[in-house]
Amino acid sequence: MSALLPLHLGHMGLLSILRKLKSAPDQEVRILLLGLDNAGKTTLLKQLASEDISHITPTQGFNIKSVQSQGFKLNVWDIGGQRKIRPYWRNYFENTDILIYVIDSADRKRFEETGQELAELLEEEKLSCVPVLIFANKQDLLTAAPASEIAEGLNLHTIRDRVWQIQSCSALTGEGVQVRLPEGLVTWQRGTQPAWSVSLVGLI
Repeated sequence: MSALLPLHLGHMGLLSILRKLKSAPDQEVRILLLGLDNAGKTTLLKQLASEDISHITPTQGFNIKSVQSQGFKLNVWDIGGQRKIRPYWRNYFENTDILIYVIDSADRKRFEETGQELAELLEEEKLSCVPVLIFANKQDLLTAAPASEIAEGLNLHTIRDRVWQIQSCSALTGEGVQVRLPEGLVTWQRGTQPAWSVSLVGLI
């Protein structure tokens, strides 16, 4: 269930900022968590923060979770996914280091909608070259589409301007819920030269 598809464009940037922050540990790594309503974003965020998930309500505005890990402050911004809220997503794009996009793998009727929203995000200038990690959530449901099928349906293979990865998970059970990237990833921060190799395994 928690299969991780190969990282694409593995020699283009992802989170070199972690190494750079070692000299300035008071700075934050800003992670933006987006997706349609009912995709499971808040449940996923609470799993990442090791919090109780028994009482989850739809996010009407935004949630912020700060996680200290290995000397770094990781700030995760969870923005509501209702249609009326989505136009306000752009207010949170500034200074994003990683975009996490959550998809309800069992809601096939909304694949086209979620694909369109993702495509629009990838066209945003303020998110240019920002690495994107896509969680194919709700894999605990029998009707869930596998991550490989979602990747093909959303034409993720056409993304050429950034690192992207799709990861199967179940926010409900916690399986596959971790920000995890392969060892040996050569990365660079936005607009800089290729830099260090880092892994996000265990950072959240």
